[in-house]
This record gives sequence, structure tokens and C-alpha cells, in this order.
Amino acid sequence: MTTLSSPNSSTVSPSRGTISPAAFGTYESPMPGDSHSGHSEPAISDNDETELHFVSWNQDYSCFAAGTSRGFRVYNCDPFKETFRRDLKSGGFGIVEMLFRCNILALVGAKANTQYPPNKVIIWDDHQSRCIGEFSFRSEVRAVKLRRDCIVVVLEHKIYVYNFMDLKLLHQIETVANPRGLCCLSHQLNTSVLACPGLRRGQIRVEHFGLNMTKLIKAHDSQIACLTLTIDGLLLATASTRGTLIRLFNTIDGTQLQEVRRGVDRADICSIALSPNVQWLVVSSDKGTIHVYSLRVRVVGEDASADAAVRTPTLLCQNSSASLDALISPSTGANPGSSLSFMKGVLPKYFSSEWSFAQFHLPECTQYIAAFGSQNTIITAGTDGSFHRCSFDPVNGGEMVQQEYVRFLKTESRPR
Repeated sequence: MTTLSSPNSSTVSPSRGTISPAAFGTYESPMPGDSHSGHSEPAISDNDETELHFVSWNQDYSCFAAGTSRGFRVYNCDPFKETFRRDLKSGGFGIVEMLFRCNILALVGAKANTQYPPNKVIIWDDHQSRCIGEFSFRSEVRAVKLRRDCIVVVLEHKIYVYNFMDLKLLHQIETVANPRGLCCLSHQLNTSVLACPGLRRGQIRVEHFGLNMTKLIKAHDSQIACLTLTIDGLLLATASTRGTLIRLFNTIDGTQLQEVRRGVDRADICSIALSPNVQWLVVSSDKGTIHVYSLRVRVVGEDASADAAVRTPTLLCQNSSASLDALISPSTGANPGSSLSFMKGVLPKYFSSEWSFAQFHLPECTQYIAAFGSQNTIITAGTDGSFHRCSFDPVNGGEMVQQEYVRFLKTESRPR
């Protein structure tokens, strides 16, 4: 095994010289009941209690991965079903990241894993049932993000970007303390954008690698709690640890395009997602309510009166805030506001806020990650092992309707 040293913090150990493009393929589900792990370890009894450590969507929200105390599992969202699972006697995984629907995954062991410690990233080829590369660090890995061309490893104070094919280090980024492992990537092949916390409280650093450009955005006064990018990386949505406001920014010039309000009380924002057509935004928090907001972002070729359903996900890219009007559609009043909004500038900002367009209520004190399904649906995966699908009325909004509920893992545990 070749071992390469990475400056200051890590050791990279590809199990062969490069990761061939042929290694990327669409994963085909094994026969039902197959729990092959790629190891010669004995099977684990299904009677053993399984704890849930981690849940995460893949890049297009068609699947999600669950790290458990026994290994990991992957679930298809539509229709909902368990696609496959891998159980290891050595212990479970605290991070499991998919690359769309292909056979390559990034794994980080849970603290109790005797073979894969939480300071090591394993690049796993499930077709070969073996590790094809690994990264070792001096501190615990907080997150891993994947693109088809790069692997991003997030530590508490630093982010490393590696080339996927040869695992060579491309970039190092210093951040403020980042225990949540906040980082997000664009996923279009023609744009390479990374967003992460900056070096100051409430600051976001946006790296446009293709343009060789860095943009610093003062997003909030408090620490950043959650962030996400559109698939092309041109729009950024953020929330702070106060959890009351969600803001939308143009990543090219850093201008704020829209602000919506989740509530008045402090909340821990668990997830933010933008719909592929950039018409909607969904937010989940520890308060249990899933909020959907209407966005006012204009896209290329869109007429102000055109039906939103024909929007394309390619956003108009502006280099000057002076021309930002082209990025913002006239307010349609889709998100309800306060009846006192006419007093804007006189009363506190709360009274001129945009509130959510549609809502779905789930139990409090459970973390849910939310995303967009097909045909005006929201899907959620919870740390209590639950999956929900609900629909919202794109014209009238209001309370969403539950379409499906599945308990994919019976556990009372919560991820780290």
C-alpha cells in the first residue's frame, strides 16, 4: 500500500495508485437478506439492538444512508425500501456519505468501532466490497462531502479537498471552530463551488474553484448552524444558531436576495434544502415543524408571469449588485407576512418578516433532515428511525398532508 503524506494533519493511503473511473458504477441491490460486509466476520444476529448514529441524503435526494452501531444501510426514497445493508462485527459508522447512486461511499467509524476509528476516512467500493483508499488525521473527522471529481474532509478547524482519482491534496481551508462539520458543495460538472464557515463568527466562505475566486459573506451575527447550495452553487441558503431567520445569498457577489422567518423562539436548525427548480426552500428544526417557503429568485429566460413549473435550475449569474434586480422576481405574496408589514422601518424587523408558505408538524426533540421529493412533496428522515413523505399545495400552502410513514429502524438513540 502506497502511503502519501499530507501537510500538517493527515496521511493518505490509497490501496492502489489511483481510483479508476471504471470504479464508478450504479449500485445494483443485492438479494434480499444479503448483509455482506466484505469481511470474513460472522453474521450478527438480527436480535441484537441496533443504534442509529447518522442519517444523510445523497446528492439528488433519491436515497439516504444510515450509519448504525452495526454498520450502514442505504434506503431508496421513491418507492421507499431498504436497498442494502452492510453489517460489521467490528462496530458501526458515525458518517456515511453516498456519491449519487454509485458504488463508492465515504465511511467514518463510530467511536466504538475497533477497526475504523473516527479520525480516519474510508473510501469504500461496494462492488469490490473493500476499501480502495483512506485518509488518517490527528483529530476527529466532522464531515465528509463528495463530488464526482473531489473528496472533501471537514475537521473542526480545517477543510481538506482531495482529487478523487489520485487522492492528491488540492486545497486546504482554515475555518472558525466547526464542530458541526458544516460544508456544502455544488454538484454540476461545469461548476465547482464549496461553501463553509469563514474565520469569523457568522461569516461564510465561498470558494469558486473554477473561477479561482473566494467570496466572504457576512451572513449572520451569530455562529452558523446550517447552510446549503443550489446544485450549480450560485445560490446559498444559511441559518444561524439563533434559528429564527433563513437567508438566501448570491454566491458571486455575496448580496442577500431574500430573508424568511422560521419563528420567534430560538431553535436548532437541523437541515435546509432548496428545490431543484429553485422555487421552494424547506427547513427543519428541533421544534418539530417542517417549514416550506416560496422563493423569489428569477432564473434565465423566466418571464415574471410565467408558470413557476417551467423554471430551469440554471440561475442568472450577476457580477454586480447594481444589477441584482434581474435575480429577484417581484414579490407574489406567496409567503405570508405580518398584517403590520406596512409599518416596515418603524416597527421591529419581526413585523415585516416573510413566514412559511406550508408546514408539517412532527414530534419535537427529534432531529429530522428534510428534502424535496417529486411532485410537490417533502421527505424527511429522522434520528428516531422514521421516514415521512408529505405533500403541500403549491397554490394555497397551509398544512401539509402526510402521504407515507415508515419506521425504517426501531431505535430510541440519537446521532452524535
